[in-house]
Amino acid sequence: MTDTPEKPERILVVDDNAYTLRIVKHTIQQAGYDVATAASGEAALADITEHGLPHLAIVDLHMPGGMSGFEFCRTVHQYSDLPIIMLTAVDDEDTVLEGLEKHAEDYIVKPFSPGELIARVSRLMQRMGHFAFPLTSPTYVDHRLQIDFPRRLAIVETEPVSLTPTETKLLYLLMRNAGQTVTTEYILRRLWPAETAFEDRLHVHLHRLRRKIETNNDEYRDRYIVSERGTGYIFQQHFE
Repeated sequence: MTDTPEKPERILVVDDNAYTLRIVKHTIQQAGYDVATAASGEAALADITEHGLPHLAIVDLHMPGGMSGFEFCRTVHQYSDLPIIMLTAVDDEDTVLEGLEKHAEDYIVKPFSPGELIARVSRLMQRMGHFAFPLTSPTYVDHRLQIDFPRRLAIVETEPVSLTPTETKLLYLLMRNAGQTVTTEYILRRLWPAETAFEDRLHVHLHRLRRKIETNNDEYRDRYIVSERGTGYIFQQHFE
């Protein structure tokens, strides 16, 4: 049996300027990425709901008449830890700092160099890692579990189970690094970046999440999330 070729990583570009969308899309496609575009934050969220989360989003800040770039970031980060690069003409220091501290992994000021954009994208992709499962809608884990991140649902044995925003984002963090230990410190920092959070708080959400996606049946107990004592947690992959 031959292996299925791995699909290129998908990048979603969000900008209300049609010319910018064309230039950014062409630049990124030339580097080998799969690119989707959206002319507003609302359209970007609709794309995510229909097609699943991208591996990375490149987002303008000011999109007149609708959702701002920061509002888009806040919304999508309610249920994921999607890496975001802000690409905008706004170079005010306070705005840049807010973007980097609260919403994005990187911030590029227009006009931009295509070479710099590709370098920033590549570096961020390497740092964040390739998502361990195909990012579809819903995301297929195995024969009994799929996760619909935008709708905050787990489909467990064909039955939809509602997830809280925190549970959904926690699953994203673990699934993005499936098969690897994700440290408790890293999870706390990504779930509650603006707060001081402790491990007991995380334990509560993990316990509730496990009750939703696992069962007391010996076959499925600890099937997905495994604790690494004193270190963190692993989301196990099951190849079928």
